[in-house]
Amino acid sequence: MNLEQKVYKKLLQVPKGQITTYGELAKAVGLKNGQRAVGKIMNKNPYPVIVPCHRVVMSTGKVGGYAYGEKIKSNMLSKEGIKIKDGKILDWENSVYRF
Repeated sequence: MNLEQKVYKKLLQVPKGQITTYGELAKAVGLKNGQRAVGKIMNKNPYPVIVPCHRVVMSTGKVGGYAYGEKIKSNMLSKEGIKIKDGKILDWENSVYRF
């Protein structure tokens, strides 16, 4: 299994209504300081409907980038019950899924 497959498989564990950070996901697949690598992998996600890359956010609580735009990412998260204001997830620390 290559790195992309490991990351996508791990991300499938994050339930609807929760988020994870690029750093948490990197650690979960054994990458130390692999936030950028995970971000690049998320940007190339060939299965966005199946692999919920919209649930990966920045460690600052900001929504962060998304291949289809930050607004679409925010809308998808909002539909899952994540509260967002001005591009930042409210009470994001309590919404983070820990692997």
